[in-house]
Amino acid sequence: MDSEPGGMSTHHEGMLPVESMDVSQRGDVHKLHGGAVGLLGVLFLTVTGAAPISAMLFNTPLSVGFGNGIGTPAGFAFATVILTIFSVGYVAMSRKVTAAGGFYSFISHGLGRELGMASGLAMVVAYSVFEASLCGGFAYFATAKLAQYGYDVEWYWCALFMVALIGILAYFDIHISARILGIALISEVVFLLLFDALVFGHGGENIQAGALNPINAFKNLNGFGSGDAAIASGAWAVGVFFAFWSWVGFEMAPNYGEESKNPKKIVPMAMYISVVGLGIFYVITSWAAISGYASTNAAATQAVNNAYGFFLDPAKQFGNETLRDILSYLIITGSFACGMAFHNTTARYFYSLGRERVLPHQLGRTHEKHKSPHIASTTQSVIAALIVIAFALFATTAAGSDSATSIAYVQLYGLMAFMGVVLILFIQALVSVAIWNYFRTHHPSEHHIWTHTIAPLISVVAQVLVLAIAIQKIDFLGAGYRYAWYLVIIDVLVFVGGIGYALYLKSSDRAKYETIGRMVHEGL
Repeated sequence: MDSEPGGMSTHHEGMLPVESMDVSQRGDVHKLHGGAVGLLGVLFLTVTGAAPISAMLFNTPLSVGFGNGIGTPAGFAFATVILTIFSVGYVAMSRKVTAAGGFYSFISHGLGRELGMASGLAMVVAYSVFEASLCGGFAYFATAKLAQYGYDVEWYWCALFMVALIGILAYFDIHISARILGIALISEVVFLLLFDALVFGHGGENIQAGALNPINAFKNLNGFGSGDAAIASGAWAVGVFFAFWSWVGFEMAPNYGEESKNPKKIVPMAMYISVVGLGIFYVITSWAAISGYASTNAAATQAVNNAYGFFLDPAKQFGNETLRDILSYLIITGSFACGMAFHNTTARYFYSLGRERVLPHQLGRTHEKHKSPHIASTTQSVIAALIVIAFALFATTAAGSDSATSIAYVQLYGLMAFMGVVLILFIQALVSVAIWNYFRTHHPSEHHIWTHTIAPLISVVAQVLVLAIAIQKIDFLGAGYRYAWYLVIIDVLVFVGGIGYALYLKSSDRAKYETIGRMVHEGL
């Protein structure tokens, strides 16, 4: 049996000893900045990816006006329960495997390299389009804000500015990203909690207990009105889908394990704090927003006709113009911070795949001084810029709308989010299967019926169900744009292509195949 430097065996017969892939013991691979961030740093890097203010100001109006109406807070509660159950197995796996590859590494260990490779490429695509999606949301609110000051700026210049600034900041040490995201996160949470306190403190316009009734999460908004003022019936699946989208980012904690001070402890804590904390916050804040209107119909009318003012108008009514203005700025900075968090995670997926040489090895290099995955980060910036440019050149503006609303918000933000969430839901379900199989085969003596079997099973069933219903409602979720179907087809092709690529490596370059998802930090 031959060996490469650092102990990587190149035999072609079977699985290599995982210990030989421990990057902490090797001198021939580039490493990230170990011990750079603590619990708060990991929380800032991940919870900001979920982007509380973006989740509320972007997604709540869509849920209220096009989904389950008064059941929107209950939809967030349902997602909280399912994702907490998902986290049970995910946390158990993170205690065994510390790797920058996150889902990619977990699935590779639990279900094999072929599905691991497919998942790795799928996650790269998902997080990559999420950054572009948030650039669309950022551009929508930024152009509106600039217009208030008399500046008429095309949305794509704002989006490209965001791409460029994120690229510059992410090039440097992870400390910089963590601090910026921390400031943004604390600011948006503080002012949204103030919004909640003011609405409930003044008794709201109509505080309905039905908002918390679990049954209402699965009821469609009833259509009402007539003529130009008519509001069409909603689809509860839309509300639940956007509830799950509001959490995307919390699962990124394991990707920062290699850079955290005590990953086996910090990563699990960050997971539970983020999923439960966000859940409580989302339920209360979405309930407060709906309570700011005299009726569910009034809230739905505002959500459909003026999503921009859905939170801002009650903020002025129950607070003052200052609160409204602060929130209007924080949605811009929050969108930026969210996009930056997704950028950082995408870069680490690229880095992980490059370090294992299943993608060009240059992606697996780190900066000599900053220890950041600078080449992977720059690559992601280029991809995000190309997506923005593609929408600017080829997307069309809907009749009766402006380009910032029709292209930046509805298409770039909405459809890119849909494309990514479809992948996330599928991969999260696959991770749950991987967790069950990993503990069943590798740690049978540690197997726990709830942690390693029942919780993953519930997670799989719930997320596959939401995914199936979302695809069934694709025309609705896709805002009537038929190319939404092509986005799902691209998702499928990426995943199938990943399996094909792994099989190709298995037959043509077995040593490279053996490394898929196997580079871990500080052993298993």
